[in-house]
Amino acid sequence: MDTRHADGVVITIGVFDGVHRGHQALIAAAREQADLRGLPLVAMTFDPHPLAVIGPKRAPTSLATLEHRAELLRRAGADVVEVLAFDEDTAAMSPQDFVADVLVRRLGARAVVVGADFRFGHRAAGTLVTLEDEGARAGFSVVGVPLAGDHGQRWSSTATRALIEAGEVAAAAVALGRPYRIDGEVVHGDHRGRELGFPTANLAASAIAPVQTAPPTVPSDGVYAGWVRLLDSPDAPAMPSAISVGTNPTFDGLERRVEAHVLGRDDLDLYGQPIGVEIVDRLRGQLRFDGADALVAQMCEDVVNARAVLGLA
Repeated sequence: MDTRHADGVVITIGVFDGVHRGHQALIAAAREQADLRGLPLVAMTFDPHPLAVIGPKRAPTSLATLEHRAELLRRAGADVVEVLAFDEDTAAMSPQDFVADVLVRRLGARAVVVGADFRFGHRAAGTLVTLEDEGARAGFSVVGVPLAGDHGQRWSSTATRALIEAGEVAAAAVALGRPYRIDGEVVHGDHRGRELGFPTANLAASAIAPVQTAPPTVPSDGVYAGWVRLLDSPDAPAMPSAISVGTNPTFDGLERRVEAHVLGRDDLDLYGQPIGVEIVDRLRGQLRFDGADALVAQMCEDVVNARAVLGLA
């Protein structure tokens, strides 16, 4: 990691999980500082999540893949996204070493913009005051940004994650400023949906629970309205979908899956392609039906309801 610019850079720092509206407000403040100085804005994030190293049992599920996070940071106003590999060596760095090695030597900081509750360095010993003191010595300014929120509650990744896990994806979209999205590769499933007249794009199990990187936050079991995006074709229009999350209890399924039926399309061949499944609103919980006929009748109703939610009715 080395993003030194001839005249230095403005840096904003955070995990930025999900790049929710609080993060967006921070980046907007950093963008303003960068424009005032005529300098590039660097958004520095960490991978994996620091808790995956210092407290694995407390490590959260993710709200965006690293690639999606970088895309969202650039969309929010960052010129460059720098990913600092968070490992035991990074965790052991003192606040002073972090400033000297990462912010000054590697990046050439001229200004650093962080949230008012920013903590850094070994055992989170560094505070905003620490950063200001180190900046005064190293020759960069520090701007602390008040935490953004709504109705007395600040935006947070933890609260957003809890909303998604509870199936309250519409409320989560308010916090994110966009629908929540799960990315993954389309794989073969049981092909039962096609047999029933509702073919689905199934996300790979590794997208739901990968071995090494943080698994995505998955909504509670049920049926949702949303959109499917082709990640290799970013200019292609999003496709309206009815999305199932769960184990398919009608057929005694055991594996938890995310499956998207693109409305009105039975001609798609998406196997092996990366897709993003945007989950807009919950239609119903997961149900067990007496047989295929009852399930198909409910799926027809789900399609009607999904179209209404998505403004297509």
